[in-house]
Amino acid sequence: MAITARVEEILRNDDASVKHVVSVSLGTSKRDKSFRTDILGQTFEIDRIGTDGDRAQFKEIMEALDGHVAALGVGGADIWLATEKKRYAFREILGLIKGVQKTPVVDGSGLKHTLERRTIEILEADKTVDFSSERVLLVAAVDRFGMAQALDKVCPNVLYGDFYFGLGIPLKITKYSKVSTLAGILLPVITQLPFQWFYPTGAKQEERKPKYPEVFKWATLIAGDWHFIRRYAPDDMTGKTILTQTLRSADLEWLRTTGVKRAITTTPVMGGETFATNVMEGVLLTLIGKPQSEATDADYLAKLEELGWKPNVIDLTTEPVPATV
Repeated sequence: MAITARVEEILRNDDASVKHVVSVSLGTSKRDKSFRTDILGQTFEIDRIGTDGDRAQFKEIMEALDGHVAALGVGGADIWLATEKKRYAFREILGLIKGVQKTPVVDGSGLKHTLERRTIEILEADKTVDFSSERVLLVAAVDRFGMAQALDKVCPNVLYGDFYFGLGIPLKITKYSKVSTLAGILLPVITQLPFQWFYPTGAKQEERKPKYPEVFKWATLIAGDWHFIRRYAPDDMTGKTILTQTLRSADLEWLRTTGVKRAITTTPVMGGETFATNVMEGVLLTLIGKPQSEATDADYLAKLEELGWKPNVIDLTTEPVPATV
């Protein structure tokens, strides 16, 4: 199988002064992009390379880039799902990355535990969002465990949509403690099964299949993974707030057509758009300068503080959507 032209270009790059972070995604290649930026005095080249669900190509690219880039991100998939007690790895995804021996591989879970938890705390503290008066639909808690735990503390009305959107079962869960209990029973089994049974990959990420409109109608704020939100949300979300990670210009334009009032992203804006949590975890791990096994939550939070990071709030009723890079 041929390595893509962009991968060959990355492999030819011998500029040691530039740190390269590459997200290899099981998602669509239509969302690919490259961007160079300076972060805390260090030049980064950031790439997102989609494989359209082709697992063999995903594995080949990962192994080809091993040892040639600063960090590799797993995009369009999770390695880890977690509760506050334990985390569980998808066997299939571990198999796809087992050949990577030199370069750290991240899936964003380090930021989901730190940055996304901190996002809720900041939004509540400065009253950008008054969670006490919101009705929040978190489309999946087990892949946004930091966000889920933080919401549990500040918002009395949360619907955890793991069964609705992960398993296709309309089981209403409104307590995180119940999510944790059920996850402890089910995740050891679920993570042994094919990943695509639970999450859209490849071209499926471009498909819209609205369902369970009643839970979206109930919510005033919809939070969590963007692909779940975009795939299942109704065409009418007038007046609602979206809290998620990666939004491209086209995503923001679509949200505007649905009547969404504002979008809040947890990852920084670079070049007018945001990158996924796995990319940003790769950047932060590179800046921290420690082996992956030694990087702590405190290290991530300290680096975020140094970056002056804060949630990005986009008023879709007035602000123009940024141009695509």
